[in-house]
Amino acid sequence: MTVKPWCIEWRPLAREDLRNIVCHIGKDNPTRAKSFGRELRDKTKRLAQYPELGRHGRPGLPEWLRELIVHPNYIVFYRVLAESRTVRILRVKHAAQQAP
Repeated sequence: MTVKPWCIEWRPLAREDLRNIVCHIGKDNPTRAKSFGRELRDKTKRLAQYPELGRHGRPGLPEWLRELIVHPNYIVFYRVLAESRTVRILRVKHAAQQAP
């Protein structure tokens, strides 16, 4: 029996975060910016098979919030919705930024 993959849903703030990251990198290196954006997005695709791949968020954040390090400098914050088999990507933050 094949297990159906989970759906990955990028919320508007997460899409905007990714767009801002690509724009920032693009100021110095437009070619690398596009490929870097794809790399970050591609790393979230693993969550369709392994939704709990990331760890629970840091202390002080909601229990349901998980984080996945997709690059040494970038963290994806997400929520697993078991009932709908959905992984909701909420934010993409630079490691030096405050958590969502």
